[in-house]
Parts: sequence; C-alpha cells; structure tokens
Amino acid sequence: MGKVLVTGGAGFIASHIVDALIEQGHDLVVIDDLSSGKTNNINPKAKFYHEDIRSSNLDDLFSKEKPEFVSHHAARTNVIHSLSEPADDANVNILGSLNLLQNCRKWGVKKIIYSSSGGAIYGEPVYLPCDENHPVHPLSPYGVSKYAVELYLQTYLNNFSLNYTILRYANVYGPRQISTGEAAVVARFSYQMIKGADVSINGSGEQERDFVYVSDIVHANILAMQQPQSQVYNLGTGKSVSVNHIFRSLKSLTGYQKEPHYVPDTKGEIFKTSLTAVKAKQELRWVPLIGFEDGLKITLDYYQDLYKSQ
Repeated sequence: MGKVLVTGGAGFIASHIVDALIEQGHDLVVIDDLSSGKTNNINPKAKFYHEDIRSSNLDDLFSKEKPEFVSHHAARTNVIHSLSEPADDANVNILGSLNLLQNCRKWGVKKIIYSSSGGAIYGEPVYLPCDENHPVHPLSPYGVSKYAVELYLQTYLNNFSLNYTILRYANVYGPRQISTGEAAVVARFSYQMIKGADVSINGSGEQERDFVYVSDIVHANILAMQQPQSQVYNLGTGKSVSVNHIFRSLKSLTGYQKEPHYVPDTKGEIFKTSLTAVKAKQELRWVPLIGFEDGLKITLDYYQDLYKSQ
C-alpha cells in the first residue's frame, strides 16, 4: 500500500482515482492548482497541496512526501484554448510534465501513470477502431502536447529507468465532470436539460465519439499500477455514438421539450473516432463494465441531485 501522488486530483477523473486508492488503503497526496478542479472533489483523507506542476516547490514536496507512484492528470484540456494560446498549452502540458518527471527521477518514484488522449493524438482516423499502432496525427496543439509527454516518458525509461504506463482515454463521462468543458457533452446536455435551458450542438451533431464511464477508467488506472511493464494502452469500448444520439437519449430521460440549436463546428475536432482496448484486455485484464445507457442514467441522477442542492 505505497504512497501515491495524484496531479490534478481535484479534477473530474483524478478525484475518482484518489477515492478508489484511499479505499484500497493507499496513502494519497493530491496536487492541484484549482484552475479547473474543485475543492469539493478532494477526499478529506488525502493530503492536499494547492500547487502548480510547473512550480519549483515540487522539489520540496517530493522530498517531504517521497511518493512511490505518481498518477499524472494535471493538464490544460481545452482544444480551442490550445489553438488560440498554444504556448500556454505547451507550458503547462509539456514543461509542467517535465518538471514532474525530473522530480520523479530525482526522488526515486517507482512508476508514473500518465493520462493521454486517444482521440486527440490519433487525429482523424485512418481506420476504426484505432489501436495503439494507429498513426499519430494530432489536429490540435493540445494533441501535440499530450503526445510529446508520451515521447518524454519513453526517453526517461531509456535513460533513467523511470517506469510508466500510458493510458490513452476515449471520451470519459460521469459524475463530477465540469459541464462547461469541450468534451463534457453528457454533463453539459444533462445540466442544461435539467434547468430547461437551450441546448447547442456544434456542427451537424453526427460527430461520433467512444464514451467510457469514469469508474471503468478508474479501474484501469489501478490495474496499471500493478503492471510491471512500461506500456501504452487504449481505453475505449470500440464503439461510438453520435452527439445527436446523446441528445435524444437524455431528452427522453429528462422529458426535455426543446429542440437543439445547431452552431458552427469547432476547429481541431475529430469527426468520428473509437478506440479498441484489446491490448488492455489481454495484458491488464481490463474491460469496460458500464454500458453507455446505464452510464447516462447514473450521470443524469448526479446532476439532478446537484441541481436540487443548489
């Protein structure tokens, strides 16, 4: 039950990982600059540092805490922002990650688990579903920054024996997701429909994504900590659903009466993608357990309770 440091641990996915690891008996340290993370997401049993991964204070933090494992989720995740401010995107995602890797190397971290993006780094797919050998052709600076860190991880393994697991996520959804995020179509539609607000859809709405429920992503992260090999794994269902399908499903579940407003699509976004997780199934023994329609209902219940509490 080693000590685990989680970057971005006040955010959507990472906070669920923190909760699961604490339940297993691990000692948890959370780093988050709270630029998008929420203090309400931080498990009270975790030791929290309000810190930026670019900060020189990380050296003192690692010296004091001496984590055995690092789960790295802190990042800029906005595609539009990366197109307008690519230097800021790179500053956080690349230079911040390098600062983290240097401290992992210096203080003897056994392994780092890195959350990458299967959709963003592959770009418009050559074939579907994408496997780990699919050509890398990111359409946005965000995708470039996520893949750059993957390459740095390979060099840190080769030169400094820092073990890693790279997890390339499909579209993750579930409770705690910020409803204003670009990838948070399930959260955004749920909250807007509950409020009776207008719902906007970018482009035709026929864009398709591979959706994985957050608890399945958490399980993969835990399995990756037990994997001795340094590997890259896609985490997806191999299937995709359209934005219009999500709208219709949530409309039915909520009784929402309005029709969507269609607005221009976003530059740098992929039209259709899905990820095969055959390798993760074979080597991590990971399979997604929560079906999409069941995940929608669980997520909708969360936002309905949240809306009532507010």
